[in-house]
Amino acid sequence: MPRGRYSLHDPHDGALLAEEHFQCAPGPSGWRYVARLTTPVGEPDAGTVDLTLDSRGRPLRLELRAGGWQVRGGALEGLTWVRSDPEGNHATEGNARAHAFGGTSPAFYVATARLLRLTPQSPPTRIRLVSFSAPVLATRTADQSWQLTDTQAHATDNGPLRVDSYQVSDLETGERHEVHLAGDVVLAAPGIELEDLESPPNEFPPEPGE
Repeated sequence: MPRGRYSLHDPHDGALLAEEHFQCAPGPSGWRYVARLTTPVGEPDAGTVDLTLDSRGRPLRLELRAGGWQVRGGALEGLTWVRSDPEGNHATEGNARAHAFGGTSPAFYVATARLLRLTPQSPPTRIRLVSFSAPVLATRTADQSWQLTDTQAHATDNGPLRVDSYQVSDLETGERHEVHLAGDVVLAAPGIELEDLESPPNEFPPEPGE
């Protein structure tokens, strides 16, 4: 079960926004990622992330908390979610014909890659995401294109580590960036740095027929 710490930065000026202390592991349904966020000066309770995927990478359950707001969602008629204050007095429900959730947490890159299951032979693949932006978990629906551009095996003390490199394009703005994943851990992505990892990443088992 990988445990570790990411630092989250503003992708434009590099300013440190938060640190995300996480653990993730395969589970009975598929995969689960939980994390708590601290402020740049180490104050706790800056937010939480709890994401569970099924065996095919679809979001079974999502719970986010940040900025005095919380979101609960999952895959239902596309994606459905409820955004509310902690007391539930100001709740709004949303639904979109989208495939996956997105946001600042590295968990969402892992989830999208797991859902798409790209190979080096796959063409650029379009996907629609509902993303939640800090600090108040406002929603944005966006179309992205993902392509697996490279896969390499790196020697480690625990055996070969496979690293997948993706090119991700925002189809609205045309912006492109690279994402590097090793199993269920993000090694590098815009605004994300892996600062500490206590155990090797999990490799997702292939689905029957893969």
